[in-house]
Amino acid sequence: MDLKNMPCFGVAGNFTGHLEQAGEAKDFLNFKTKDANAPKAVFPTYIHVSKPKLTPKFLTVFPFDSKKIIFPKDENKLQIEPECAIICNLTWEKELIKRITPVSFGASNDCSIRKEGAKKISEKKNWGKCSKGLSENLIALDSFNSYSIINDYCIASFLIRDGKIYEYGQNSLILNYSYIYEKLLFWLVDKLNNQSDEGPAENIHKYLLEAGKPESAMISIGATRYTKWGEQNFLMNNDKTCIILYPQSKYSQADILKIVEKEDFKDPEISVLFQTVQM
Repeated sequence: MDLKNMPCFGVAGNFTGHLEQAGEAKDFLNFKTKDANAPKAVFPTYIHVSKPKLTPKFLTVFPFDSKKIIFPKDENKLQIEPECAIICNLTWEKELIKRITPVSFGASNDCSIRKEGAKKISEKKNWGKCSKGLSENLIALDSFNSYSIINDYCIASFLIRDGKIYEYGQNSLILNYSYIYEKLLFWLVDKLNNQSDEGPAENIHKYLLEAGKPESAMISIGATRYTKWGEQNFLMNNDKTCIILYPQSKYSQADILKIVEKEDFKDPEISVLFQTVQM
């Protein structure tokens, strides 16, 4: 897998309550969806285009790093966004995506700047190198439905500051996303083909065409809700962030905390993203 050659996206509003906690619900006040529980939009975080004409130039800078987050200049409100990311194959029919097929999944940090006045979601997502993170240990998918291996997985996230471990996001089952499995894939196909340039959303179809109709993509499918501590605490220099996707049939939440305490991330059945924040 070569992430640098894939377009990368995130899904806004796929976990009930997250947008409100992040102070971003107001950005979507004028958005109308057929289903009240539907996510709000797909946003780009990286597009591999060498000579962009339609794609914003900042989106062509590769923002992912598995070891560190570099703090954006002149910003002081930065938050972890703990997510499950899926690596997908894209099947095209002429100029449109016909099918999305997930092939693996892993822990992702869709790290975000909390700031007023950003016209598009993507402006708060990619501020240059080491803006975001994806685990090096991706887990192969046998399928993407209620019988899939992913059905057993939870998302946990922690912030380590001055040697103390704080739970940052609420421990959440992946199957508790508002849209998941076939429902999510149908929704994604529609958005990647038809999403309009409206409010904080962008016409990402034109970016995909400019990128040469790529055959694979990485999609972070939504951030979990924060704990009270996570909602109120922004990242600081030398913080360590940890996002873990783990099978609940094998590990309890107490087990996962012990793994974080020991930094023992050897089990191939868990996907871990462990990053240090640098100013």
